Amino acid sequence: MAKSSIRMSAEERRESVVRAALTEFARGGYHGTSTEAIARRVGVSQPYLFRLFPGKQAIFAAAAERCVEETWRVFDEASAGLSGEEAAQAMSDAYLGLVEDRDQLMMQMQLYVSVFAARAAGEEEIGETARRLWESLFDRVRIRIGGDMKGATQFFAYGMLINTLVALGYPPDHRIWAGFDGCEAPE
Repeated sequence: MAKSSIRMSAEERRESVVRAALTEFARGGYHGTSTEAIARRVGVSQPYLFRLFPGKQAIFAAAAERCVEETWRVFDEASAGLSGEEAAQAMSDAYLGLVEDRDQLMMQMQLYVSVFAARAAGEEEIGETARRLWESLFDRVRIRIGGDMKGATQFFAYGMLINTLVALGYPPDHRIWAGFDGCEAPE
């Protein structure tokens, strides 16, 4: 009997690389993650990795884009058909579930750190990509909640506080979560 093998298309393999890169960059940051680790996680060689992406920066940009787009997907699904405060509340509630995925949360955090580190090293491309992605997310949320700049700013300020509390490991029953009206802290 002939052994059958399932071969992935280049697009499927590229998708595997993006998922693996998100996990690796989330855990190690841009400078602390090797392309070898990403290739190993996917089960491909480094040369094959570089056939799919021109370099480490392109892999990081794809992982960052996936992270931001996943955040918008969750917001969009939660707030479909809603606007104003109802949309903001639905997106906030959905975000608490999203950050339970620590790789998703840590990739967001690593994106900010990586921009800072790249800028200090005189590399602007990572920052340009990150700012474009983040501004797009901000504008989509702003439009969904009714176009109010102050409301969008407040929404993201709460989100950053949630990121901080989750990253610092505050348990859901800690008093620090008490200021979030009607929401349950992520586990």
